[in-house]
Amino acid sequence: MIPFNKPYMTGGELGYIADAYGNRQLSGDGLFTRRCHEWLEQRTGCRKALLTHSCTAALEMAALLLDLQPGDEVIMPSFTFVSTANAFVLRGAVPVFVDIRPDTLNIDEALIEAAITSRTRAICVVHYAGVGCEMDAIMDIAERHGLWVVEDAAQGILSEYKGRPLGSIGHLAALSFHETKNIICGEGGALLVNDPRFVERAEIIREKGTNRSRFFRGQVDKYTWVDVGSSYLPSEILAAFLYAQLEMADAITQKRVALWNRYQAWFSGLSVRDVTAPQIPDSCTHNAHIYYLLLPDLERRSAFIAAMKERGVQSVFHYLALHSSPAGRRYGRHSGELAVTDSISERLVRMPLWLGLEEHLEHVLESAQQILSAHG
Repeated sequence: MIPFNKPYMTGGELGYIADAYGNRQLSGDGLFTRRCHEWLEQRTGCRKALLTHSCTAALEMAALLLDLQPGDEVIMPSFTFVSTANAFVLRGAVPVFVDIRPDTLNIDEALIEAAITSRTRAICVVHYAGVGCEMDAIMDIAERHGLWVVEDAAQGILSEYKGRPLGSIGHLAALSFHETKNIICGEGGALLVNDPRFVERAEIIREKGTNRSRFFRGQVDKYTWVDVGSSYLPSEILAAFLYAQLEMADAITQKRVALWNRYQAWFSGLSVRDVTAPQIPDSCTHNAHIYYLLLPDLERRSAFIAAMKERGVQSVFHYLALHSSPAGRRYGRHSGELAVTDSISERLVRMPLWLGLEEHLEHVLESAQQILSAHG
């Protein structure tokens, strides 16, 4: 079976893990954590980068930093992973789901203002497949209505919107280093702080509500409990693994883009009806996180996935719409009809995309072409 995903190692990970052990620090915020922070800050231009044990943790930190209260509302797409909503629901906030665009599958910026009420406090955007949302329009809406913007850039490392790195545009952002992402450490994430007002409190929340970071910088003679918080630090072992990946991030991205381009060139040569491929706006530079196809309906998608499996290729569907899930109905609400979200959730299929797939890609493409052609 050709898997949908296969974690990639650069070759430097185990050596750096041994170095971390040699430094006699396996808990968080050691040498490799600092190196990762510096890399992220330099590449994104954020005010402060803080590694977390997951992107979910980074989103939860963002919700804490925004000081959301029960009943506050956060506008977001329904076509996303549950963590996007959970982070805010944990603070008692209400996710307000709006529809997505049919081209990029990102939140439809034209629908955001209609969803704003007196309880709205923030907009959380999701850069699907590493393709940027229309951030200029979204930031303008936020400024006019006095709202915060959180970028769920879980899939967006080294992608750009109008030359700006994803994660550097909103007030706060979250990255993922889960093993299914481009740059990985198994489980892991990062909070990117762009608004300087959040920098000091972000450190405190991440350090269990203490001013421990200030203590280690010599700014206070002892540290104590000063705010709410939790243990959001990853171990130094994960940071060591991650730093080896970050050192090779550009090369990894280039190889993924090459694979993505082969998919796109193959699709452009197909003559099949009612099947579409990703669309990348001119304003966006993407990182080739996902290559997907949109099939005509749920039945065709299910048949395609089953037929690919018979040929030894694992292809998978993606998000089930949050607004129609049991928890989505219980904790959130939606603004307007979400017809595009409902349609995409039933039609999208993700193709394998991982470094090393090159030697198997011809079989993947031939299999997909045979299946699609058989159905016209």
